[in-house]
Amino acid sequence: MAKLVIGILAHVDAGKTTLSESILYLSGKIGKLGRVDNKDAYLDNYELERARGITIFSKQAIFETGGIQITLLDTPGHVDFSAEMERTLRVLDYAVLVISGADGVQGHTKTLWRLFEIYQVPVFVFVNKMDQNRMDKDMLIKNMKEQLDDGCIDFGQAETMGFYEQMAMCDEMMMEAYLEKGHIETEQIKKAVRERKIFPCFFGSALKLEGVEQLMQGIAKYSVIPCYPDEFGAKIFKITRDEQGNRLTYLKLTGGKLKVKDVLTNGIWEEKVNQIRIYSGQKFEAVNEIEAGSICAVTGLSRTRPGEGLGTEEASTVPVLEPVLFYRIILPEGCDPREMIPKLRQIEEEEPELNIVWNEQLQEIQVRIMGEVQIEILQSLIESRFGVSVSFDEGGILYKETIANVVEGVGHFEPLRHYAEVHLLLEPGDPGSGLQFGTECSEDMLAKNWQRLILAYLQEKEHKGVLTGSVLTDVKITLVSGRAHNKHTESGDFREAACRAVRQGLKEAESILLEPYYAFQLELP
Repeated sequence: MAKLVIGILAHVDAGKTTLSESILYLSGKIGKLGRVDNKDAYLDNYELERARGITIFSKQAIFETGGIQITLLDTPGHVDFSAEMERTLRVLDYAVLVISGADGVQGHTKTLWRLFEIYQVPVFVFVNKMDQNRMDKDMLIKNMKEQLDDGCIDFGQAETMGFYEQMAMCDEMMMEAYLEKGHIETEQIKKAVRERKIFPCFFGSALKLEGVEQLMQGIAKYSVIPCYPDEFGAKIFKITRDEQGNRLTYLKLTGGKLKVKDVLTNGIWEEKVNQIRIYSGQKFEAVNEIEAGSICAVTGLSRTRPGEGLGTEEASTVPVLEPVLFYRIILPEGCDPREMIPKLRQIEEEEPELNIVWNEQLQEIQVRIMGEVQIEILQSLIESRFGVSVSFDEGGILYKETIANVVEGVGHFEPLRHYAEVHLLLEPGDPGSGLQFGTECSEDMLAKNWQRLILAYLQEKEHKGVLTGSVLTDVKITLVSGRAHNKHTESGDFREAACRAVRQGLKEAESILLEPYYAFQLELP
């Protein structure tokens, strides 16, 4: 059966989870319509979510419509949990953006739209809460065209003259087809949606099941089913744990097949798949094999990280949305921080942007946070999982560092019966480019396997600047030379040499301290 992965995203309180419930109900997946305010929504299955009435963790449900098996990913809407939402974008075939008809395009809606563009995700729009008084569809469409994209078109009046005229204005090929035939073929519309030239808009009320059926039919009619290669590939987008404490790696298979007992590797680790689970809500089905296009949770992998690529897939780039504040975790009296850190590492695996660190100099645990709501959730999570009641201090600003000139860093590691030498070229990168890694080293100088190992070590480590010890960013690091000993070189030797090369290069470079800032738009009623 044809497969699609679709995510539902929105500004908080636009009705995203209510729409998910309505879709699942109308597709026959659930027999009773749950509600967020009644704390019985099918996908808000964590106590924290039901208590607060918001989605905190992304969840999935599987249903069928129009001969297509759709994996629906419900993502957090609150800005404090944007990192979880952004990781989900990397595995979507299409997105459904929910906009509140009562509020129109809001601040986080624009952030989501920018992310859709960055990750090149095609979008269907559902304007919710149209059952409320004085909802003007024409004004809402005008608002979306002005603030999002001129390609936002009302698909409620599909196949009318005005409908075709609007689409013809969005693409030259569709204009030619319309002038020649007087209409535009469905296949051409599907292609335009996939290429993000038009964005189908549907209007209704998720709570009253109005317009939801039309949205589902529109998705089935105007979506292009992806074709996948035979060669194995997978994108890891989430790490979590089940009620028994089993570590789950959520991934989307983007090529080939995956079977139980298959051995997976990223070039550094190599581990065996023990179980493949297909989740829908809280329940899962254990299967022996999955095909490309599927989302699954895998047990048996202990070293995977969100954003990692396996097989033909490369690792994801640095997230666009990231914390700009750090806080000190204050432990209760008598709680040993060295015992607490390994427990906190479990949560960090699931939320990598927390970046929990033990500051040896200050003798304190530090964590990166998006906002106050996330602090409350983190406190509840630590208490429920580990039985420890923690608090946080007032927090501080997260700075970053970069360099202004090109330098070469050299690192040696040569204690008794060990040897490794690494030469790295450090160059300033474009603002927002993060850390980039490459190699221009001859294989006559250093074997290919050693080069791959050095790059892997560089990529897995968070590099610190030399001004304030802040995270290094916007630097291109290129391996230009290196040496190994036929007898005495081990893989760990290059880890040490590579780190020393980066450090030595930074000490030679002209460093710059970067401060975070927000771009904002003030809207007046």
